[in-house]
Amino acid sequence: LPMAFRDVNARRHIGLQQLSALALAGRTLLGPMKSCKFIVDESTNQSTLICSAVRLIESLDLSSAAGQLLNETIQAQNKEFRTGMSTLLFLIGAWSNAVLECLQQNVPVSAIVSVMSEGLNSCCERVQCLQISIHDVNKELCSSSVRPNAFKSKTCQIGCDSLLNPHIFLYVQKDISAPEEVIPVNPCSHQEDDSNFNKRLLSSLAGFGSIASLVKPAGDKSTSMISGSGVIASSCNKQKLTHSRYFSTLRKSHFSSQQGSFQGYLSGPSADPCECYSLGHLAMALSHGNQTSVKLLQSIVAYQRERAECSGSSQFNIAGIVTCCLLGLPESYSCVSPGFVTLVSPEQTTVIKYFEDKPLRILLMDGDLTEQYRHLGFNRPCNVRTILEHPSLPEGRADLWLSSMLDILISFEVNLVLVKGNVCENLMERCIANSILVIGSVTRDVLCAFGEVTSAQPVTYLTQLNASCVGSGAQVGLWKACDGRAMDLGELVPVRIKVRGIPLLTAVLTTTVASKMQLIEDQFWTSAYRLHHALHDEKVFLGGGAVELLCLSHIQMLAKQPLQPANKCAVREFHNPCLAASATEYTSVVLQALASGWKQYLSVVMCNTAKAASELEACTSVDRHLKKAAECGSPSAYVLEEFRRGDLLRGGSGPFVDHGDALKVYDNVTAKTEAWRRALDLVLLVLQTDAEIITGPKRNQLLNSHVSNEFMFL
Repeated sequence: LPMAFRDVNARRHIGLQQLSALALAGRTLLGPMKSCKFIVDESTNQSTLICSAVRLIESLDLSSAAGQLLNETIQAQNKEFRTGMSTLLFLIGAWSNAVLECLQQNVPVSAIVSVMSEGLNSCCERVQCLQISIHDVNKELCSSSVRPNAFKSKTCQIGCDSLLNPHIFLYVQKDISAPEEVIPVNPCSHQEDDSNFNKRLLSSLAGFGSIASLVKPAGDKSTSMISGSGVIASSCNKQKLTHSRYFSTLRKSHFSSQQGSFQGYLSGPSADPCECYSLGHLAMALSHGNQTSVKLLQSIVAYQRERAECSGSSQFNIAGIVTCCLLGLPESYSCVSPGFVTLVSPEQTTVIKYFEDKPLRILLMDGDLTEQYRHLGFNRPCNVRTILEHPSLPEGRADLWLSSMLDILISFEVNLVLVKGNVCENLMERCIANSILVIGSVTRDVLCAFGEVTSAQPVTYLTQLNASCVGSGAQVGLWKACDGRAMDLGELVPVRIKVRGIPLLTAVLTTTVASKMQLIEDQFWTSAYRLHHALHDEKVFLGGGAVELLCLSHIQMLAKQPLQPANKCAVREFHNPCLAASATEYTSVVLQALASGWKQYLSVVMCNTAKAASELEACTSVDRHLKKAAECGSPSAYVLEEFRRGDLLRGGSGPFVDHGDALKVYDNVTAKTEAWRRALDLVLLVLQTDAEIITGPKRNQLLNSHVSNEFMFL
C-alpha cells in the first residue's frame, strides 16, 4: 500500500502541475530584456501590452484553487515591494517541477518540505556576503567610468528616438539663466515657480552626476552645454562629451530646430558631483535598462534632494510622487511637473480657465462625495434589519441633498474640492454651473501633500465642514506641453494644481499607443520602488545573476556532502538537526532539485538577454562558472571578482554590456529574498495540500474505490 500510495501521489499532484503550467506563460518576462506580451480581451477585442507578472496573472484564467493561491502570492509581493514578481512567478514554476521530480523518485513529502526549507534558509545566509551598502555603491558608481553610450545597446533600440529626445528633461532645459551671460530661452515659459524649479533642478543635476554637464572654465570662451540626450557619464572623472546624437561641442548659437525651440546654454562653476551620494547613478544601476523611467526618476531625485537640503527631510520621498498618463502625445513629451497633474472632463475646462492662476480656497474630502456614502466603521443602529442598502431616493429628496451640499460649498466660498473617492455626477454638474471645480479619485498622499501646505483639514462629510477645514493658496491651470501649448486630448483634459512649497511631483507619462500606456506606468513605478527599497534597506545585492550563481554553487556543495548526524559541520548548515537526520537519505536528491530552480533561472535570463542561443548553451556556461568557482576554493570570492570585471555570465546582464566599461547592475535585498521565500512557501503549501487530500483518514477507501481515477484535487 505505501508504494501504491506513492505512485498515486506522484501522478495526482494536480496543484503543482497547475502552478507549473501557469508560470510557464511568464518565462519571457524574466530578466532585464523582457519580451512584452499582448493580452487580448475576447469580449471587446481590445489588446493591452504587458511586461510584468502582475498584469499577466490578472489576465489568466485562475479558476482553480492553485491559481487563486498563485494570484494572492503575486499580489502580496506587488503590494509590498512592486518588484520581484517575475522572479517569484518563474521560481514557482521551476520549483513545482523540481518537487514533482522528487515525487517521481518516491521522496517523502516531509523530506521535501524540510530539506528545501532549510536549504533556502542556508542560501539566504550564504549570499549575505554579496550585499553592499548604499554608501559603498554610490562611491563606486561615482568613481567608476561609465561610457557615454552605456544606454545605447543594440538590444535597446526600440523607441530610442523618443527616449533620447531632450524634451524628456523639459523642466531642466526651460527658463534657465546664468549670471555670467544672457541666455535666450523658450518664449513659451511656465509660471514663476516653474522657473525656480528649473533653476534648482539644474543646480542639483550639475552636481548630480546624472547627465553629462560640460561647464566652461574661467577664461574659456567656448560654449558650455547640458546634453539633452540623457547621456549618463560620471562627472567625477571630468569626462567630456565629444559626440552626441543631438548636440556637438562646436560653437553653435542654437540646437537643431527638430528638437524644439529651446536655445539655452549653461555656464558657471562646477559643483561637486559626489556630494550627495549620486542617487541618480544608483537609480540607473537598479533600473536594469529602463531608460525612460531612469531619466524621469533622476529629475525627481534631484529636485527632492535640493528640498531635503533646505528642509532636512528624506532625500527620496516616494509618497511625494504621482503619475498622470496622457494618451495621444509622443513619448518625448514625458516630463516631471511640480504639483499635481490630473485629467478632468472638458466641461470643467471653463471653470479652470476662469480660475487660472488665481488663489483658490481648497477643500479635501476623505471619502466619496455621494449621498449614500458611509465611512468605514460606521456603526449601524442596533436591532435594525437592513432591507435595502442603497434605495433609489425620491426625486425631491435627492434635489434636497444636492442643494444642501452646494449651499455648504458656496457659504464657505470653496473654489476647489479634491475628493478621495467618487463624486456624484449631478452634484458635479451643479458645481460646474457655480464655478466650483471638483476632482475625484485623488490618492491619500496627494490629499496629505495639499493639506500640509494649504492648512486644509480633510473631512469625511460636507456637513462636518467649518472655516478651519478650508485651505487657501492653491492655483489651477491647464497643463501645457513642452511646446507651451495646452493639451486637449478629446475626452479628458490635463490640468495642473499647484501650491507654493508643495513637495508633490507628477511624472507625466505620454504615448501615442493606447496598449502601451499601462506598460510605461508599471515600468516607472518599478524603477521608483527599487530605489525606494534600496534606500530603505541601506544595502543592495550584486546583480546580473551573481546572487543566484552563488546560491547554485552553495546548494550543490551541500548536496555533495551527505548529512550525517555525526557530521557536526554538515548538520550546522541546517537549523534543525533532527530534521536533517531524518532527511539524510533524500538530502542530495532534494537539494539538487532545489538547485535546478536556480540553474533554470540563470539559463532563461541568459537566453532572454541574448547571451546564449539556447538553454543548453546557457547551462553549459553556468556549469563552466560553477567549475571555476569550485576550483577557486571560495565561490563567493570568485563571484565578486567576476562581477567587478564585468565577466559574470558572459559579460553581464541587460543593456549595459558590450561597451567596455559596463555599468554595474544591482538588485534589492529584501524584495529578492522575499520573492524566493514566497515562491517556495507556495510550492510547499500546494504540495502538502495535495498530499492531505490523498492521505486523509479515508485514504484506503479512496484508493480502493472504483472511481479513484475521477478524484478532483484542489
